[in-house]
Amino acid sequence: MSSSPTPFWRPDIHADRRPALLARGRIKTALRRWFEADDFVEVEAAILQLSPGNETHLHGFGTTLIDNAAEPHPYYLHTSPEFAAKKLLAAGEARIFDFARVFRNRERTVLHHPEFTMLEWYRAGEDYDVLMRDCAALMAEAARVAGTTQLRWRDAEADPFAEPERLTLHDAFARHAGIDLLATVSPAGVTDRAALAEQAVAAGIRLADDDSWSDIFSRVLSERIEPHLGRGRATILCEYPISEAALARPKPGDPRVAERFELYACGVELANAFGELTDPAEQRRRFEADMDEKERIYGERYPVDDDFLEALSLMPAASGIALGFDRLVMLCVGARRIEDVLWTPVAEPGRGGA
Repeated sequence: MSSSPTPFWRPDIHADRRPALLARGRIKTALRRWFEADDFVEVEAAILQLSPGNETHLHGFGTTLIDNAAEPHPYYLHTSPEFAAKKLLAAGEARIFDFARVFRNRERTVLHHPEFTMLEWYRAGEDYDVLMRDCAALMAEAARVAGTTQLRWRDAEADPFAEPERLTLHDAFARHAGIDLLATVSPAGVTDRAALAEQAVAAGIRLADDDSWSDIFSRVLSERIEPHLGRGRATILCEYPISEAALARPKPGDPRVAERFELYACGVELANAFGELTDPAEQRRRFEADMDEKERIYGERYPVDDDFLEALSLMPAASGIALGFDRLVMLCVGARRIEDVLWTPVAEPGRGGA
C-alpha cells in the first residue's frame, strides 16, 4: 500500500504540508544551537562507505565507485554515520553531532522511509546515562519550538516535558508479556531458544519452527511491549540482552545485558543508544556472527570495515546515540506518517522522479 498516494508537488498538497515542514526547520535550528551550547562540534560523515553496517536485518543500498584506472569497486550508501563518527572519536574529537542523511533498503511504512535524517551524537569519556538526560532535554526543546505541549501519534500522547520512565527489558517483558526474559540468557550471555519459545507460546505468541531466539524476542517486543511504551510520558527501555546489542559494551556486573537503551514516545521508537564497545576483536566476532545469520536468512552478507575495527583500538570510552529526527518532528506536529514531514519524499516505484 502506498504511504504517499498524492504527489507532494501539487500546490494544494504543499500548502497543507508546509506548516509542518517549516516547523521541521525551526526544530533543527534549535537542536543545533542546543548542541553548540554544550560544546559539541557538528560533523558531516561521508555517505559513501565500504560497508553499510553489519547488523543482520539492516539492508543497505549498493553502488559502484569507478577509480581513475576505470576499475569498479563496490560501495554502499551508509545506513548510519556511526562508523565514520567513531573514527573521529579515535582521531581525538570528544563531543560531536551529525544531522546525517542515511539510507535503508526494505523499509517503507508510515514510520520508515528509504532516505531519512538521523541525528547522531557522541560523548567521549561520558556514561550512557548522560544520553538519557540529553534525550529528555531535546524532546522538550523540540516541543517548545514547535509550540506544543504534547507529542502525538495516532491515539497516543506523551508529555515532552515530563521525566521519562526508565524500564529494563526484563521488567518490560514481565509486565506486558509475563515472560522472564533473563531466565533465557546464561551468565555468559548465551541465549536459550527453547526456554524463550516455551514462555512465548504460553503468552499466546505465534511462532514459526525456524524462529531463532532473536526472532522470538523481536516478535514479543513488537507485539506486546512497544505498544505500551511512551504513553503519557516518554519511556527509556534499557539493558538489552547482550545478543541484541551488536555495538554496545556489556553492563558492568551483569554480562547478560548490554549498555543499550531505546527511547520511545507514543509507542514510536525515537532513538537507540549505546555505551560503545571498543574491543576490536569482540566487535569483529559479533560482526561475523551477524553476517553469518544474514547470509542464512537473506542469502547475502556485507564486508566488514577493517579500518573501523582498527580505529576502535584508539577510540576512547564513549557513549553514542542515533535519533530519528523525522519521527521526532512527526510527533511534535502530530503528523500521520513520516512523509508528511519530508520536503521531497522519495517517489514510489513507477511514480516517476522525486
